[in-house]
Amino acid sequence: MAVPHSHRRFEEYKETAEWLLNQTAIRPVVAIICGSGLGGLADRLEESVTFKYEDIPRFPTSTVAGHAGKLVFGKLVGHDCVCMQGRFHLYEGYNIHMVSYPVRVFSQLGVKTLIVTNAAGGLNDRYSVGDIMIIKDHINMPGFAGQNPLCGPNDERFGVRFPCMSDAYDRELRVKLRSTAEAMGVTHFLQEGVYCMVAGPSFETIAECKLLQTLGADAVGMSTVPEVLMAHHCGLRVLGVSLITNKVITDYDSEEKANHEEVLRTTQKQTKLLQDLVCGFLSM
Repeated sequence: MAVPHSHRRFEEYKETAEWLLNQTAIRPVVAIICGSGLGGLADRLEESVTFKYEDIPRFPTSTVAGHAGKLVFGKLVGHDCVCMQGRFHLYEGYNIHMVSYPVRVFSQLGVKTLIVTNAAGGLNDRYSVGDIMIIKDHINMPGFAGQNPLCGPNDERFGVRFPCMSDAYDRELRVKLRSTAEAMGVTHFLQEGVYCMVAGPSFETIAECKLLQTLGADAVGMSTVPEVLMAHHCGLRVLGVSLITNKVITDYDSEEKANHEEVLRTTQKQTKLLQDLVCGFLSM
């Protein structure tokens, strides 16, 4: 059977991983994907080695403001880590397999835990701008339309054909992050809820926001879900965190407008807290 051009083969992921392992002595067990404006976490890595995405064989490149486009290896509170400063999105024109390409590379590097962060719009009325939401579940809107990175031939070396997704966001890791927040005294910023992915790049209409609220989504963004699907399929433990950077608009009389600059401004204010939380989580 011919493999569709967009589908990546096991050997391609392995080639990328082996190239990276030959360039650094770091053997990461934790991978962190940094969302919009959150790439500063990689600056905390010690003994770091940095690769530009364009220099890595078969790697896509990032094109969005707030996404640096670098893969950083190093030690974070004693753990060997790899950190993506900038991720890939469907709205950049990448197919769904390329959006999630790095995750299978991480599994080939020996990574066991994936921490995904994102900037998201708050759908839940109880959420405030600057809150940090632990993702307990997701709604995959592109998936409803057939956009799933696991479509195409399945390679059993990665995982099963029909993976269960009811436990995609690791319960133990969620509890541990909440304990970390309690120890740091920042639980007033902490929420736990359902993340909904839309394809973007246009922000949601008022009608769409109301629909997502009705479906039970607490936050909405344009990323994360393809990476989580791929990670869970590979057997990685996943912790997902959303920084609520803006409240979605659900009033037709509102003069407010969603914009990317507001998103980046909020992440600048709260990025240190989120970085401290991840570091505290890893040191527990």
